[in-house]
Amino acid sequence: MGQPLPGVQHIIAVASGKGGVGKSTVAMNLAVALSVAGHKVGLLDADVYGPSQPHMLGVADDKPVADEGQNITPVMKHGVKLMSMGFLIEKDTPMVWRGPMVISALKQMLRQVTWAPLDILVVDMPPGTGDIQLSMAQEVPLSGAVIVSTPQDIALLDARKGLNMFRKVNVPILGIIENMSYYICPQCGHEDHIFGQDGARLTATEFGVPFLGGIPLEAKIRALTDAGQPLAIAAPDSLAALALQGVAQQVWQQLMSRTSAAPGPVKIVIE
Repeated sequence: MGQPLPGVQHIIAVASGKGGVGKSTVAMNLAVALSVAGHKVGLLDADVYGPSQPHMLGVADDKPVADEGQNITPVMKHGVKLMSMGFLIEKDTPMVWRGPMVISALKQMLRQVTWAPLDILVVDMPPGTGDIQLSMAQEVPLSGAVIVSTPQDIALLDARKGLNMFRKVNVPILGIIENMSYYICPQCGHEDHIFGQDGARLTATEFGVPFLGGIPLEAKIRALTDAGQPLAIAAPDSLAALALQGVAQQVWQQLMSRTSAAPGPVKIVIE
């Protein structure tokens, strides 16, 4: 098991088996919702190849500051401390790095950033089940993982792989979030399940993990995210914001229910 981060009570990974399911948007809005609920929150953008959190939080032009000891003070917005490779590279510059360089950068963003004091550090993981996921499980003791998926079968096939990957490295699964769960027509109020219905809920039941909630598909989410405005701040009474508030409460309750149980050693099993 990796060494804890001093002054950080819980670290959770927000992950998906594949891209395109809105994982980063969910991670950002979850972090802000937890902050609005009164918790001290950090957000680590571990998607090194495609860092998007600075833009989503509306701080793309800000820069973290390093002291003489090379410890980095993260950028703060909406009560959330944020660190991302997006602060350190030009907007249109691709990250043409091999695995060891990426892992080194991830360790620096974990260990050389002044995160404390935090109740919870939310880690926006890259999609898939590769080096970064394995290294994160080895580097720090994760309190749990949250899996994000859409309801459709193709997305859930990869979400299952992500869930099983965390289980292999003894990281508790806090639950599954169903993003783009349904669409409500603003004119007539009809509810339409564009990507299928209850796929994530049924998968959660099958795997014996909590279903944390469904987040509706709303044009407002896209518009506000592009503008760098979290839902909990810009549209707190929207259906999506209320759903995310419920998800944040569920995540915190899951963490509290596990606090009394001492974490076991991380055992990496490669098959």
